[in-house]
Amino acid sequence: MFNSNEAFMHFFHELISIIRQSFTITLFVLSMMLIIEYLNVFSKGIWGNKLKTSTWKQIILAAILGLIPGCLGAYTAVSLYIHNVIGTAALATALIATSGDEAFFMFSIIPKTAIIIHIAIFLIAIASGFIISIFVKKNKGFVNYPDKHLEVHSDEAQCFCFSRKDIISNFKNISGLRLILILVLTTALAVVAFFNGHEHGEHFELISMPHVHHEHPEWIRITFLVVISISLLMIFTVNNHFVSHHIWGHIIKKHFIRIISWTFATLLILNVMNHYLDLETLIGDNLYIILLIAVLIGIVPESGPHLFFVILFASGNLPLSILLANSIVQDGHGSLPLLAESRKGFIIIKAINITVGLIVGILGLAFGI
Repeated sequence: MFNSNEAFMHFFHELISIIRQSFTITLFVLSMMLIIEYLNVFSKGIWGNKLKTSTWKQIILAAILGLIPGCLGAYTAVSLYIHNVIGTAALATALIATSGDEAFFMFSIIPKTAIIIHIAIFLIAIASGFIISIFVKKNKGFVNYPDKHLEVHSDEAQCFCFSRKDIISNFKNISGLRLILILVLTTALAVVAFFNGHEHGEHFELISMPHVHHEHPEWIRITFLVVISISLLMIFTVNNHFVSHHIWGHIIKKHFIRIISWTFATLLILNVMNHYLDLETLIGDNLYIILLIAVLIGIVPESGPHLFFVILFASGNLPLSILLANSIVQDGHGSLPLLAESRKGFIIIKAINITVGLIVGILGLAFGI
């Protein structure tokens, strides 16, 4: 009876810990999404400028768009493709360089490796784009669309309120959503800023699962504080339109439940697997099968399943080459608009991504990476 109670309490404490970790990671990811959303709105019109008819400029721009964490860069590249502004080579470049929402997770959990991965896929994407351009007619896509024009909402500039008058106006009749966001972010800042220790160490950890290692945990803590502080400043300064339309409509409503549920499920499954399986041996004996699985899952136009590979790598159970291959093939929700517009285009681009991902993954495993 004692052992049963002890086991139950141990499980209960681990469950609470996983819930806390899931919320912390979700808060960090959503805060980074807020910053990207803010910059995207602030830079309105930039994406609408027509590119010169230069394949290499299209490829470089596409690779840069792909590096933007989340799906905004990929959405932009697909939109430019659909509007006949860029060709297939540039679109493939963008989607190879895109890691979807998993980029946010990588920067929050394994920041040093995340930088290495993004530099690698940036270079791989550019090289792939130039190779593809050799076989594809200059500046053309496999699918041609009627001429369309990119829309720029002129009223978006109203979302940025830096004057004292505007900020005071925001708080005279403060909305419930803005108040909740301020309270949540302020509490998170206070908890992390005055955190004195952890049951598994003397530093702030986003994940405290057994066997999970962290790269420069103090640097992660500082990054968390900076990101949350910037998000809090934005919530103080933007107007009600940005809070209701962008923060609630674009970020919280669309992403919160999905991110926290996938994060919780992944952490819970891996926690159980860590207790009952020797993951290091299991994966080590089947690396090429795991690589194939990672690449095939990358086909799914959804952010969430790929988090499994991020956590496996963070726990030291997965080689970098497999995580890199998965990052190359998957692009979060970025390819959904392409799927909606052209199944042929989606299949062709995914076939290209799979080919590049498998080549990189196999070469990486062959060289012990």
